[in-house]
Amino acid sequence: MSATAGPAPAGLRHELAFYTDPTSLLAVAVPFVQEGLAADEPVLVAVPGPQLETIRAAVGAAADAVGWTDMTEAGRNPGRILPCVLQAFADQHPRRRVRIIGEPVWAGRSADEYRACAQHEAAINWAFAGRAASILCPYDAGRLEPAVLAEARCTHPLLVDAGGCRRLAGYAPAVVTERHNKPLPAPAEPVEVLRYDLETLPQVRRFVAGHAVAGGLSADRVADLQIAVTELATNSVAHAGGAGTVEAWCTDRHLVCEVHDDGWLADPLAGRLTPAHDGIGGRGLVIVHALCDLVLVHTTAAGTTVRLHMLREAP
Repeated sequence: MSATAGPAPAGLRHELAFYTDPTSLLAVAVPFVQEGLAADEPVLVAVPGPQLETIRAAVGAAADAVGWTDMTEAGRNPGRILPCVLQAFADQHPRRRVRIIGEPVWAGRSADEYRACAQHEAAINWAFAGRAASILCPYDAGRLEPAVLAEARCTHPLLVDAGGCRRLAGYAPAVVTERHNKPLPAPAEPVEVLRYDLETLPQVRRFVAGHAVAGGLSADRVADLQIAVTELATNSVAHAGGAGTVEAWCTDRHLVCEVHDDGWLADPLAGRLTPAHDGIGGRGLVIVHALCDLVLVHTTAAGTTVRLHMLREAP
């Protein structure tokens, strides 16, 4: 670590804090909130439910001046946190510095969910570069794996602890993004594959609906998945060689649909930020993240695979 960090810059401060119990969580979270309110900054706390209630109770009478979001709901799909939580809050307060506590990683997240979380944490640094925002990310050091805690040091430039705020020497978000941009494991059993192009694009919706209904999804969730896959397939036809494939299968928890084409998502923020209202394109993958419970992406110059997960209905 380097020397203690100086005064807050005009742009982003992306801070990491480790906690082991409610007391150590409150030791960093409550002052962060109070400092924001004292500076007349809009404040949002987006953490899992139990931590949310703990912080809210400690803030006391000032809690009504703070936004509160249960991250287990809003951030179930880590890919929707940036556009639907962080960016959405910042955009509500243009030309003002915002202050956000965001906890995207918690004990019980699956390995696939964590993969998307790590990429999300890295993406914050580019998405908010130059933007007036203070974002504090607490990590439960008592329950998370050591490898997760180590990687958090790579996606955050600043560490907050009892000694103050210090810069982290291992900060390397691009390394983390590439580390998790790896091929997706094949399904356990052979699955049906539909090849599509402009002429056969309408078959994609029927293909998805058949598998989604068989997988136990409700009518609303079937419609959501149809929209998401159609967005990806339409993009394949328009921008990625004119064709692609879609596959579908069930796991114990999810109905999974995978779309592959010859395109390349070279921008690590693709699908993670909502374009400006006057922007052209770029909304399709944001819509996909908003509709699905988990989205995994592997992309190279040789092609892109997007895997969509929808939680199956309880039997």
